[in-house]
Amino acid sequence: MPTTVKGVIARHPNEPAELTDIEIPDPGVHDVVVDVEACGVCHTDLAYRDGAITDDFPFLLGHEAAGRVAAIGDEVTHVAVGDFVVLNWRAVCGDCRACRKGRPQYCFATHNASQRMTLRDGTELEAALGIGAFTEKTLVHEKQCTKVSEEARPEVAGLLGCGVMAGLGAALNTGDVQRGETVAVIGLGGVGSAAIAGAVLAGATTVIGLDIVDEKLQAASDLGATHTINTKDLDRDQIVERVQDLTGGFGADVVIDAVGIPSTYETAFYARDLAGRVVLVGVPHPDAELAIPLADVFSRGGSLKSAWYGDCLPERDFPYLTDLYLQGRLPLERFVTGTTDLGGVEDALNSLHRGDVLRTVVVNR
Repeated sequence: MPTTVKGVIARHPNEPAELTDIEIPDPGVHDVVVDVEACGVCHTDLAYRDGAITDDFPFLLGHEAAGRVAAIGDEVTHVAVGDFVVLNWRAVCGDCRACRKGRPQYCFATHNASQRMTLRDGTELEAALGIGAFTEKTLVHEKQCTKVSEEARPEVAGLLGCGVMAGLGAALNTGDVQRGETVAVIGLGGVGSAAIAGAVLAGATTVIGLDIVDEKLQAASDLGATHTINTKDLDRDQIVERVQDLTGGFGADVVIDAVGIPSTYETAFYARDLAGRVVLVGVPHPDAELAIPLADVFSRGGSLKSAWYGDCLPERDFPYLTDLYLQGRLPLERFVTGTTDLGGVEDALNSLHRGDVLRTVVVNR
């Protein structure tokens, strides 16, 4: 029988998120019902609410979550009832063209639940990133569940489900930061701050954080940034010069743009060393356009990359990073700047506009 729980939905673009009753169907043969213990409030949820992802309203918001498996379908083998899991939105299929080429981090046919969750009147809900976790329970495919250590706090472990993994992976996987390299990160929200932590973890010796908010610059220093630059009153050329001054006059080996607007990307492009790497992890608006002289693209060499989910493989990366956190080598707890309940999701979404938090986490007690 379907289960009725509370969940947060977006009915129409740019309207407040709404706490209401939703129906969780019994799991299909490869589906899993998860008791959601914690879920981070991510910019992607804000984009869903405001209609910047698709117009497939209504949405069940939330996706950056951890919890326990409550029920499983008849043919589920990947997890068992009671397992503590982090939910992921790249449940590798193993058979699409990316997987067959040995690039499963780009899987184009990721698994999702076989059924939709609904409102009580039967209206089907589009789950954010195929998860929908601003709720007491959610329904996902078994491969969307990644088991991690029972010792991890849910509000911390769940952050690996999206934003923190995106930033860590932008440095560790996409940017392939090597020991002794120099790294600059533009934009120090949750994703950019995680990129700082990833660069430090990879062994970069110079790690530069750039933002317009002093509190975020301090947070980056706390995460291991060796230098910070407040860019509020600086133009592109001045920013580039400051980065070059901190990197022997050359520019950074890797520059990560965690904002995703044309001006920050241009800054990233010119702030890197010759043959350096640019990583775009900030999600641009669909209407954003970029104009960089093609001769500059050619003459500066290197690579221009986009980080999709930090190029992560959840089954490889989530347990590994959770263990580093438990060993005290990855300060994931620093990303949790506040907690709330399901009734506070709308306020938490609006706080993202103000840029005064890294992550507010919804905790179901």
